[in-house]
Amino acid sequence: MAVKLYIVYYSLHGHVERLAEEIKKGADSVEGVEATLWQVAETLSDVVLGKMRAPPKSDVPIITPRELSEGDGFVFGFPARYGMMPAQFKAFLDATGGLWNKQQLAGKPAGLFFCTSSQGSGQEETALTAITQLVHHGMLFVPIGYTFGAGMFEMEELKGGSPYGSGTFDGEDHSRQPTKLELEQAFHQGKYTATITKKLASTK
Repeated sequence: MAVKLYIVYYSLHGHVERLAEEIKKGADSVEGVEATLWQVAETLSDVVLGKMRAPPKSDVPIITPRELSEGDGFVFGFPARYGMMPAQFKAFLDATGGLWNKQQLAGKPAGLFFCTSSQGSGQEETALTAITQLVHHGMLFVPIGYTFGAGMFEMEELKGGSPYGSGTFDGEDHSRQPTKLELEQAFHQGKYTATITKKLASTK
């Protein structure tokens, strides 16, 4: 039976979703791992989304808390909001009380990835505040550390991401798209997290 890695994300302008797609490719490169993309539900109205110039949502399915329990490992992604996850993702996690009560996520590995508007917008801070959600569920945080190698030390070009997880910048007007290096880091995160998830699943 394949090990299930769920890539669960919220994406407003498409940048987080692009990273999620690349993370899935990396995870799919690990034999015996089945990676699935999921979105969390939107909480903003169509009127508000229109004013924010948000593109239409993709056809990636919306996950429910119950379905979360079926995954063996996770990679959670979202844009930063003042150094924290956005309300949409927080609302989803707030609805996982039933899973917490039965400890259905305890011991399962989870990584994180992000998008911010600029270098100082909280990619590492957002990871630190998001880890509290994992801790209360007893999940195992899986950072990428410096396993991406030379790509972690790139100094000639602007690059999102950190030892906490892959990332990108979208700019003040959201026009910047993930770069080749950022996508490579996302692929690496998917492969790395899938490998760890597979190892942990084999010990059950």
